[in-house]
Amino acid sequence: MSEFDKRQEGFEKKYALDEEQKFKAEARRNRLLGLWAAEKLGITGDAATAYAKEVVASDFEEAGDADVLRKLTADFAAKNVAVTEQAIRAKMSELLAVAAAEVKAGK
Repeated sequence: MSEFDKRQEGFEKKYALDEEQKFKAEARRNRLLGLWAAEKLGITGDAATAYAKEVVASDFEEAGDADVLRKLTADFAAKNVAVTEQAIRAKMSELLAVAAAEVKAGK
């Protein structure tokens, strides 16, 4: 294997690892976001865990965060909980940083 091939293989492995970590961090962020939203909605215990799983699953509807944002906005509106879209986006950003740190730390 030439030096170029080794470097290319190394870059491909790094890209694959980065993408895997990004996926895990986003899934973890969505779980944490679901637990945060459950608290706001007055959902506790096993129901809160189940709700967090619903939030994670909602992210697979389309690319990007719009599907998660849409779910949370609808759920808050259905329960008459006043949480703005900006507040949800801010919490998403905050929790993504937390989740990425946890994934990098191997938690």
